[in-house]
Amino acid sequence: MQKITEDALAANIAKIASGGFGERYNATGGSCVVMNVKTGEVLAMASNPTYDPADFIGGISTENWNKYNSDTAKPLMNKAVQNSYAPGSIFKMITAIAGLESGTITRAERINDTGLYKKYGETWPCWYYTDYHRGHGSLNVSGAIEKSCNYFFYETGDRMGIETLAKYAKYFGLGVKTGIELPSETAGAMATPEYAQTVGVTWTKGQTINASIGQGLDSFSPLQIAKYISMLANGGKNIELTLIKSITNSDGTEVSKEEIESYVNEKLGVSGNSGSDISISDENLQAVKEGMRGVTSDGSGTAYRYFSDFDIEVGGKTGSASTDGNGNANAWFVGFAPYDDPEIAVAVYIKDGQHGASTAVTAREIFAQYFGMNSAVVTEDMSATS
Repeated sequence: MQKITEDALAANIAKIASGGFGERYNATGGSCVVMNVKTGEVLAMASNPTYDPADFIGGISTENWNKYNSDTAKPLMNKAVQNSYAPGSIFKMITAIAGLESGTITRAERINDTGLYKKYGETWPCWYYTDYHRGHGSLNVSGAIEKSCNYFFYETGDRMGIETLAKYAKYFGLGVKTGIELPSETAGAMATPEYAQTVGVTWTKGQTINASIGQGLDSFSPLQIAKYISMLANGGKNIELTLIKSITNSDGTEVSKEEIESYVNEKLGVSGNSGSDISISDENLQAVKEGMRGVTSDGSGTAYRYFSDFDIEVGGKTGSASTDGNGNANAWFVGFAPYDDPEIAVAVYIKDGQHGASTAVTAREIFAQYFGMNSAVVTEDMSATS
């Protein structure tokens, strides 16, 4: 799993950079996390570009040390854990859950996307608004997730307000260190008036609208995102992320989980597990997950082309998080499988990857490996002779 994850991520970045999906984009790195949705066990974690561990044996040379440190792609940084990024549209399931559970929207309600959301003297376009399209039209929450309709979530976020949105994001562990057994973990940030004040930004209602689609001040690590998708897949059960299966002493006794947690928390200065169990009505949860299934299995889904012939049903979501005012974006794909009884979640991030759908190929390779699709078929010759 670790090898497939590293190789698939590296190949995906190279393909985007070489124009393998059409236009060339300056994809320069990324990360990927694969997680057991029921236990929080990290099954694989990749950060790209990486470094050669052999360079450190016996002490790293000055030449190699300077080379790594001067590289703007930061190969010595674990991008899955130590850095955070705007999530873009992969955040929309949080907005959907918060809106449904708070009664701000209903499963049956339809919001009409006219292409331009105008309020408070400002205008926010839906990504689908072009010379040829005037928005997605009338959508319910499942359709809005499948088609990644910004307009739908602008309206949902504006109605419910930032306090409710931030509360649900925190339930899923976003904006808080997970407490995984690794140093220098970032806490990320959930956009709130309080956080805006710490970074010198004046809070406006427009900030809430941006936060509702994972833009503005929202910033989370791929590890946090993988936890959020795992909790969504398992129905809202909080999970404790870990790299450690168990620790056995030399006398054969096993170190208790509580002792390990206490030691890690003290060493890393964290207060414990992030997030908390969420009570989500089954109907609301299914409406959101149905939208994610549409992303990969419906012809109009944003990742349909990469999963249309896949043998296992996947719930997914693409995201393109704007990085400037010139149309450049980081790319995300998140997903879980199998759809009906999820076992693993995958979060893929590629810097300057531009289109979230392009990152789905990494997740597809990982799902294929986990579910044995990459195994060669072995046919035994059962005949025998005396």
